[in-house]
Amino acid sequence: MSDGMSDWAEEKASAGQVGGSHYAKYPIQPSEFIFDNGLNWLQGNIVKYTVRYKDKGGLEDLKKARHYIDLLIEWEYGR
Repeated sequence: MSDGMSDWAEEKASAGQVGGSHYAKYPIQPSEFIFDNGLNWLQGNIVKYTVRYKDKGGLEDLKKARHYIDLLIEWEYGR
């Protein structure tokens, strides 16, 4: 009977991507960068959308990144 951990060790979630391949060309995945650097949710989304905009969402992704930047400014400096 498996404890679940041995299965995890063989198939790490970080080894793949669900829903496309737009991050596959990068040696450091945005999720790994975000986690390793202790970025918050807003910062993580800014990284995610600016990294992928050319390969996935184009202008819409840049607008999403700008929205998260505006939220970060508002919540850090505007309250």
